[in-house]
Amino acid sequence: MKIKATIATASLLSLLTFGASAAQLVTAEQAQNMQPAGTVTISGTAGAPMDYRAQLSQKADEQGASAYKVIEARTGDNYHITAELYK
Repeated sequence: MKIKATIATASLLSLLTFGASAAQLVTAEQAQNMQPAGTVTISGTAGAPMDYRAQLSQKADEQGASAYKVIEARTGDNYHITAELYK
């Protein structure tokens, strides 16, 4: 069961790196040169990785951030993702 969760999380994080959005997903190295601007969290019971990215990007945009980095991701029957925002 843990293997499924690990694979799902890895898939989620790799899929989050693709696609266009206003707030961009950044790596830890890229984030070192940016100013932190808070965190956002999304959660729910169903969804696809691209939906998660869109939700994170929208929340980041609403808070005036230009980028975000996923710092926690749990998927399965329910999902919960936390991202750190950057300006």
